Amino acid sequence: MKKTFKSFFLVLLTFSLIALTACSNESSGDNDSGKTQVTFWHAMSGVGQEAIDEVVSDFNNSQDKYEVIAEFQGSYEESLTKFRSVGGTKDAPGIIQVFEVGTKYMIDSGFIEPVQSFIDKDNYDLSQLEKNITNYYTVDGELYSMPFNSSTPVLIYNKDAFKEAGLDPENPPQTFDEIQEAARALTKKNGDSTDQYGFSMLTYGWFFEELLATQGGHFVNNDNGRSDTATEAVFNGEEGLRVFEWLDEMNKEGTFGNFGSNWDDIRAAFQSGKVAMYMDSSAGTTGVIKNSQFEVGVGFIPYADEVERQGVIIGGASLWMSKGIDEKKQEAAWEFMKYLTSPEAQAKWHVKTGYFAINPAAYDQDIVAENYETYPQLKVTVEQLQATKPSVATQGALISVFPEARQQVVTALENLYQGMDPQEALDQAVEGTNRAIEIANKTN
Repeated sequence: MKKTFKSFFLVLLTFSLIALTACSNESSGDNDSGKTQVTFWHAMSGVGQEAIDEVVSDFNNSQDKYEVIAEFQGSYEESLTKFRSVGGTKDAPGIIQVFEVGTKYMIDSGFIEPVQSFIDKDNYDLSQLEKNITNYYTVDGELYSMPFNSSTPVLIYNKDAFKEAGLDPENPPQTFDEIQEAARALTKKNGDSTDQYGFSMLTYGWFFEELLATQGGHFVNNDNGRSDTATEAVFNGEEGLRVFEWLDEMNKEGTFGNFGSNWDDIRAAFQSGKVAMYMDSSAGTTGVIKNSQFEVGVGFIPYADEVERQGVIIGGASLWMSKGIDEKKQEAAWEFMKYLTSPEAQAKWHVKTGYFAINPAAYDQDIVAENYETYPQLKVTVEQLQATKPSVATQGALISVFPEARQQVVTALENLYQGMDPQEALDQAVEGTNRAIEIANKTN
């Protein structure tokens, strides 16, 4: 009996040691190869996912200490919902890609480690990165996440249609009035129907935010939520009203085409000649050029005639580091982020996806120069970003309920196109946003 018990004890001890070793390896992120593994949750599909897989593979092959494992988690919203359930636990990914409007939530969550702590520890030269991109993710002088896929809106137009209408295809309209005038010349009527609309804009809150910011307008109070927690929306002021009145006038004139809120629908309308000018993401520019049967032009987004152009807010997403995970995993995450900011990695990312290079030195790489020979329009997207004037308006608003606020703006635009008074539509959107802000602030 004693011998049997002793044997059982030795077996139990052996299994316990194996389990402890496994747990130790899991917590440190080490695997059989001795590399520290770190999981990277992302929300990029299609071409974006292919580019991410390539850049991750390049990083893993560039050194023998760390291994990044990229895992697609669905849309930005789906990925963030999953992170909410595991943030602050051992199951949290070392790196997570979060869209720009999730910034305030991530900061308030307590689940993340600001990358500024690694920047300071490593004496990393932050000045090498594009200031107008890092500005968005910088709060109180601290960079919380590493910019990754960054984009801005641009004006896309049909150069052939411009020539046919007697407009200069090399000089796109720049102000609201100029867009409106060009839209009249570009619109083609056929009895009660319209063969070609002059201008269109996706029914999406992001574009409204940009048209507000380029006038210097704020989305919420307290310096766009940058000097203190925002307590109310203010986008129904004179800047927001200019945008809504401008869209309202074109809609009533019949020069504005409403193609809804689906990106594919508005791009299809442009490529089929149903609309001659529209606003799109800079990241979508290459695809639109490739898929159009006519010459495509790219210009800066329009601004109100009463003001000076201020520029654009960065869109897209950034990479966040989880707090509370093993230090080795955090080191792996930081090394991957640093690798991503190199001119070589950024040049490949820029060319393959159309997103900006967060390190401007990437634009000097040969593959970028070659790409610009084929698609010179892409230079305009970079020029617009670099011409942006830094301010709390172009830095972007910080609120934890941004997705809800954007939906309020979408509803306001839909109401506008159905005939609602511009000021009334905006006021309703502000009221809805204020309710969401109030609830969020009470919860926090």
